[in-house]
Amino acid sequence: MQIAPSLLSCDFSKFGAEIERMDKAGADMMHLDVMDAHFVPNLTFGAPIIKKLRKYSDKPFDVHLMISEPLRYIDDFCDAGADIISFHTESDSDIEETISKIESRNVKPALAIKPNTPAEVVFPYLDRLYMVLVMTVEPGFGGQSFMADMMSKVEAIKAEIKKRNLDVLIQVDGGIAKDTIKTASDAGVDICVAGTAVFKPEDAKQAIDELKALCE
Repeated sequence: MQIAPSLLSCDFSKFGAEIERMDKAGADMMHLDVMDAHFVPNLTFGAPIIKKLRKYSDKPFDVHLMISEPLRYIDDFCDAGADIISFHTESDSDIEETISKIESRNVKPALAIKPNTPAEVVFPYLDRLYMVLVMTVEPGFGGQSFMADMMSKVEAIKAEIKKRNLDVLIQVDGGIAKDTIKTASDAGVDICVAGTAVFKPEDAKQAIDELKALCE
């Protein structure tokens, strides 16, 4: 299991230091939630902030765009140092066109789906994706409870990936903690985004190690 700390849960007054702390603690990638207060009811940070943060870690920057028009901003986030960009099937941008734009910049494309969106929506695009992000909470705010019923979507996507012999990762985001990560792992999740579960404990390395151990 790979762990991607959600920087939404960090102390924003020490943003760079928090990334360094997660890097040293054994994070596999950094998960950066970009929200526009339109697609979701919250506003976070954009490409200029991510560009400034890039120097604090060599780990992949996993940028999750919760914005209405991702296509308009792909170049900005690629220039800022994104390694993976996930955008929502429910956004206003054309999915094929947005994937093509991400690919043209040699960045890994990923599709995200909200809890009310069926798994099958991502099937036509699987052969072009690096990853599928299944939201296990309603996107917008951290600290929400894990929606275990989303695991049926994970299983359906995993089955389709195997059926077509593809190499696509599945990520979940929302409510990941010591009491939920095994459920995600058993369903076939490859990457868990974790917020308070890794930022709240004083020893982040121990927290990440414990989460990974629960999936073995």
